[in-house]
Amino acid sequence: MENQVETIKYTPEKAKQNALAKLDLIRKWQEFRAKAVNKLQADYDFVKLHNSSDSYLFNILGKISRGSLHRWKASLDGTEDYTRLIPNYKYVSINEYRTCLTDEEIKIFMGLLLHPNRICIGKAIALTKYKLKEQGQSFIPADITFRRYAKWFKDNNYDKWVLARDGEKALSDKVEPYIKRDASLLDVGDILVADGHKLAFQVINPFTGKPCRATLVGFLDWKSTALVGYEIMLEENTQCIASALRNAIINLDMIPKIVYQDNGRAFRAKYFTCGSGSDGSKRKRGAFVGEPNSFSDDKGFGELGFYGLYAKLGIETVFARPYNARSKVIERFFKEFQEGFEKLMPSYVGSSIINKPAYLKRNEKFHSNLHNALLVGGVKRARSGADSSPLPPIRYIPTIEETIKMIDMWLKFKNSQPCTNAPNMTITEVLENRKKQNINKTLLDDLMLATEVKTIQRNGVRFLNCDYFDERLYGLRGKVLVKYNLFDLTNVKIFTPKGEYLCTAERVTETHPMAKILGTVEDLEDYKQKIQKQQKLKRKTINSVKKLLTNDEIKFLECHSEFISESATPETLPGRDIFYDSASLSSRKAVKQVQGDNKFKPRSNGVQKINNGAKSLPIFKNNSEKYEYLIKHNPSDTWIADFKQTKEYKLLYE
Repeated sequence: MENQVETIKYTPEKAKQNALAKLDLIRKWQEFRAKAVNKLQADYDFVKLHNSSDSYLFNILGKISRGSLHRWKASLDGTEDYTRLIPNYKYVSINEYRTCLTDEEIKIFMGLLLHPNRICIGKAIALTKYKLKEQGQSFIPADITFRRYAKWFKDNNYDKWVLARDGEKALSDKVEPYIKRDASLLDVGDILVADGHKLAFQVINPFTGKPCRATLVGFLDWKSTALVGYEIMLEENTQCIASALRNAIINLDMIPKIVYQDNGRAFRAKYFTCGSGSDGSKRKRGAFVGEPNSFSDDKGFGELGFYGLYAKLGIETVFARPYNARSKVIERFFKEFQEGFEKLMPSYVGSSIINKPAYLKRNEKFHSNLHNALLVGGVKRARSGADSSPLPPIRYIPTIEETIKMIDMWLKFKNSQPCTNAPNMTITEVLENRKKQNINKTLLDDLMLATEVKTIQRNGVRFLNCDYFDERLYGLRGKVLVKYNLFDLTNVKIFTPKGEYLCTAERVTETHPMAKILGTVEDLEDYKQKIQKQQKLKRKTINSVKKLLTNDEIKFLECHSEFISESATPETLPGRDIFYDSASLSSRKAVKQVQGDNKFKPRSNGVQKINNGAKSLPIFKNNSEKYEYLIKHNPSDTWIADFKQTKEYKLLYE
C-alpha cells in the first residue's frame, strides 16, 4: 500500500474556542432546563440570565437567542464532539489571503510599492488606480482593499519587503537572525574591541586654536565592558590607534590576547598587521570573523625590517565584517557615551543633522536667542565706542586636556554601574579581578607616539608654538622625527629620520626679563640655571674646537674668550652698549697691553681684574646685567642720562 499523507484541515484557534464555549453553554442549559417544569419558560429565563451576565462564556459568545441553543444542540446530535459546532468556512492559512484584487491589480500595485525608491502606500494606490482607469477598467477597488493587502503582504513577507525597499544591509540588520555570544566565558583582557568615534561636541584644535570635532579611538574590554584605553586626536590614524592601545595595555597592566577591531583603513594598516602572529602563523590583511588570520603576498614593512605591532606583542587580530555594527560591542558603548556624556557638553553640536541641538537648526529663532543669552559667567560683553550692542556670546569649548579629564570622571561613574557580563558585580569589581603582568612602560613608547617631522633650531625644535630642547640637540641641524602624546606635552621624544632615538626634549619655559631685580627667588634660580647651561654648552664647543686648531689659534681663541668684554668699547658696539663705568674706562690700555703680551691668565671666579690699580668688575653675562650694575653703583654718571634716551633702555625698562 502506498503511504497516504493525512491532510489536516486548518482551523483558526478562535473558531475552536467559540466551539468549546458553545459546548459548555449547552451543558449548562440542559442542566438548568432539567430542573424546570415549564421547559419553554426555562429557555427564556436561561437566555435572559446569560445575556445579562459578565461571565467567561458571555465574553466569548456574546448575546444569544433561544433558537441558537436549539440549533447548536441539533448540530451535536447527542454527541460531545465540539468540532460539529465549528462553522464550515473555508479558512485560509497564514500564507494565503483572500482578496477581491485581481492578479493584474496586485502586479501593478506591488510593483510600485516594492520599488527601491520607497514609494509611500498612498501614492502607490493613487498611481495604481490611475493606471487601471487608463487601461479601461470599469470597477476600481477601494483604497482600503489595497491597504489591507499591503499590510498582509508586509506582515507575511517581511523579508521580501525589506530587501526590495531597503536593500541587503537592512535585510541583514532587521530580518536575519543573529548569533548570541556568551561573554561570561571570557576573562578580563582576553579580547579588546577597538573602534573610532567622531566626537559630537567641539574641542580646541591644539594646532590652530580653533574649534573642531576630534576623534576618539577606544579599546573596550569585552568581559567587563569597560573602556580601558583611549586617545583623542584630530583624525583616526595609526598613531592615534597605537597610542590608545598603549594606554589600554598600561591601564590593564597586561597584554590582550586578541584585538577585535574595525575594518577601517587605519586599523588595517601594515603598521599593525604585518609580520607573524603569536603562534608563528602568517597574517592575512583580509581576515574576517571566523576566517584564519593568515598573511600572504603582503611585503611592505617586512622588507624594511619592520613588523606589525600586534605581532610584535603577540596579539592576534580579528577584523569585524564591514558595515556590521552588531558585531562590535563597542558600538553599544559609544551610543551610551553620546547619550550620557556628549549631550551634556556645552559645545555639543550633534553627530548629524537629525540629532543636532535646537539652536543650530535653520530658522530656529527662539532657541538661538535663548542660547546666545547664556554667556560665560552670565556676563554680557559690551562693545567699546559708540556701538554699545553686546558682542556675540562666548561658548565654552574645552581643550583636549580638559576633555580627557571630563571623560575620565564620566568613566569613573560608568564603571560603578553593574556589569552585564558578570552578575552581582560592578564593572570596576570585574576589572580588579584580572591578572596583572607588570608591563614595562618604556617598552611601549613606540606604540603611543604620534610623529611629525621638524627642523632643529637654536632652541631645539619648534612644536605646537613651544620650543623643546635637550643638550644632545645642541650643535645639530637638519630634520628629525618628533614623537609626542597629546596626553602629556611637557616633553617630546626626538628620533633621527632613520628612527634612531636621540633624546627626550623638555619644553622650554620663559624667564623673567629682570629676574635679579623684579623677580622672585624661583625666577632668579631659573635664570642662573639657564645661564649655567649656556656656559656649559659654550665650553663644550670651545674644548672640542681646541682639538682641531693649532697652538696659535688656541691662544687667540682663549684670549678672545677671556677678554671679550674688556676689549669691547662703547664706540665699537651698536646701540651705545656701555660695559664700564667712567672709573674703569682708563683700563682699556691695560687690556690691550695684556692682549699683546700673549700671556694668558687663568679665569677668576666672579671678578675680573684689569691692571693693578684699576677698579675690579664682576663678569657680566649680558648687557642687561651690566646696565643694572652701573646704574646701581654709579647713579651720578653722565652716560646714564644719555643711555636713558636710547631705544634699548626703553625696551628694557619701559
